[in-house]
Amino acid sequence: MTETTTVVSDARSQHQAAGPAPLPASEKDLRWKRFNRHDPRVRVVMIVGGVVLLAVGFVLWRYFTSYESTDDAQVDGHLNSISARVSGQVVKLLVDDNQYVAAGTPLVQIDPKDYQVAVDRAKANYADAVAAAQAARVNVPITSVGTSSQVTSAEADVENARAGIGAARQQYDAANAQLAQAEANNARAQSDLARYKQLVDKQEISQQQYDQAVATAKADAAAVDAARASAAAARQQVTQAQARLGQAEAMLRSANTAPQQVAATRSKAQAAEANAARMKAELDQAELNLQYTTITAPVGGVVTGRTVELGQNVQIGQELMRVINLDDLWVTANFKETQLRHMKVGQPAEISVDANGKDYKGHVQSIAGASGAVLSLLPPENATGNYVKVVQRIPVKITFDAGETREHVLRPGMSVVTKVWIR
Repeated sequence: MTETTTVVSDARSQHQAAGPAPLPASEKDLRWKRFNRHDPRVRVVMIVGGVVLLAVGFVLWRYFTSYESTDDAQVDGHLNSISARVSGQVVKLLVDDNQYVAAGTPLVQIDPKDYQVAVDRAKANYADAVAAAQAARVNVPITSVGTSSQVTSAEADVENARAGIGAARQQYDAANAQLAQAEANNARAQSDLARYKQLVDKQEISQQQYDQAVATAKADAAAVDAARASAAAARQQVTQAQARLGQAEAMLRSANTAPQQVAATRSKAQAAEANAARMKAELDQAELNLQYTTITAPVGGVVTGRTVELGQNVQIGQELMRVINLDDLWVTANFKETQLRHMKVGQPAEISVDANGKDYKGHVQSIAGASGAVLSLLPPENATGNYVKVVQRIPVKITFDAGETREHVLRPGMSVVTKVWIR
């Protein structure tokens, strides 16, 4: 028994010294599976590794789906065109290309002499029109008072003329009565003369009585002529009184047009005031034209594209240069239509500028109302039968946050890469 144990121990020692005998591949896999199945540390490592992989995958998925990015983007800005509002010769050129100017800085000076003369002439015309308007304004109350006096005077003249007609008619009636009396006296005197003639022929009366009858007859005949002349004169006075009444009535009708005369005078005053206002407008326009001879920058920015030169004659509306406002820049990013599914106004954005390698912060300000293809000069026509679906790009306006562009290093047209955080 002892010898057998010794032999076995020696055999094991030799076997261990020589190493275990190689196992078949299938047996190795089986032992590895049994080891993995029964070793708890391996399972923990595998579980932890799986969880870590899932967490990393989830984080990466969340990150890559939390934004939309495109490199089809550029910096945009306002290209303010500077043009002349009056024509004339350029006498001063105060800026050059790529020069920064503040708002209100003089850029170009056009010869102001002709426009100064126009201002002086407009001032003189305006002063003359104001004086004429004041005189016309004063005439309104004068005309009103004068016409009122004319009406009163004309009414009095009419009454006087009517009274004069009554008096003339009374005188005419009296003259007719005197004429009738004179004719009656004359008829009696002539009858007496005829009787005295017969009596003197018979010498029944004296010659003296006859002569006295002749004288009486002549005096009564002369009285008839005088009475007839007085009656005719009285008739003429009646006619004259009637004429004076017609004249007075005509004057009264003329005086009764006082409201129309006052209205006409007031209209003349209003016309004079309107003319003064027109002259004032011409003066204001002349002064504006004089101001327009000095062309100033409407905004602060960089001068570019200057085409005007000293001594050049410019015309109204002619473009002289442009001013790029560097304080009001934004980014136009052309995203694919499939990238706009979760994009909204106000979402934060990150802007990477290729020119300086810097990143700027911004936010989505608005999304265009149409794709870039529709807004192009020659929009596509898909009703030709050769339609091929193409993913369209929609311009998205991204504005910089406050203070991001204060360095004035960005320029319109620079290429950028935009990233909009949609989650």
